[in-house]
Amino acid sequence: MQANQLPTQRGWHWLRDGLLLWRRSPALLSFLAFGYLLSLLVISIFPLIGQPIASLLMPILSLGVLNGCRAIDAGRKVGPEVLFSGFKRNVQSLITIGGIYLVGSVLVLALTALVDGGGLLSAMTGGGMSETATNEASLPVALLFAIALSTPVVMAYWFAPVLAGWWDLNAPKAMFFSFYACLRNWRPFLAYAIALMVFGALVPGIIIGVIGLISPTFATILTVPLPLILVPVIFASFYTSARDVFGLPDDVIIGR
Repeated sequence: MQANQLPTQRGWHWLRDGLLLWRRSPALLSFLAFGYLLSLLVISIFPLIGQPIASLLMPILSLGVLNGCRAIDAGRKVGPEVLFSGFKRNVQSLITIGGIYLVGSVLVLALTALVDGGGLLSAMTGGGMSETATNEASLPVALLFAIALSTPVVMAYWFAPVLAGWWDLNAPKAMFFSFYACLRNWRPFLAYAIALMVFGALVPGIIIGVIGLISPTFATILTVPLPLILVPVIFASFYTSARDVFGLPDDVIIGR
């Protein structure tokens, strides 16, 4: 498995290319992005089993979104059913990836108890912040600690659904090569993170803030379409990053 090492500026281009991809089929890509989020939300509602099942299915559904992105990129016509195309290939590895990611995320939350006495863990599991954690104002420290610990977990997951679904790698190999690819391309990923902060939060916030000084009502109205554009563009940027780092195989099952 070959992971390309890209220059720093490619990280900026991932978001731009995602926007261009969204413009080619805004309806389909928006449906896939929000259909993915809604599916996981509905599944997670079920008590006890909902959250674990949603985590296990997350790589399968994300692969469906990426399959849709590739179809749009190649000029193929596919329908909304492409969201579930991840169920057609290497499902066992995809579910295993979801399970490993779930275990890693839970372990990260558990380790934050070393910093804040379990306050963040309690808050994330619906128990609310503990009085000790609140009094000591340890939540920011726990959040930074969680971000530091979860970064390797996210790196191992980032490309894993693509590697399992498009190249038929098993879960350990897919997550290893995903981590390696992210590590090798830490510079473009840093640029990508900055681009997300600038164009996903800072610039829209400034624009809405300035407009709000003139017309608060109009500024409130503008906050509605922004997520409708930003969310699918971010999902499309996941695809463009995978396309740049690993290229595209010739035998991907898309909507078939």
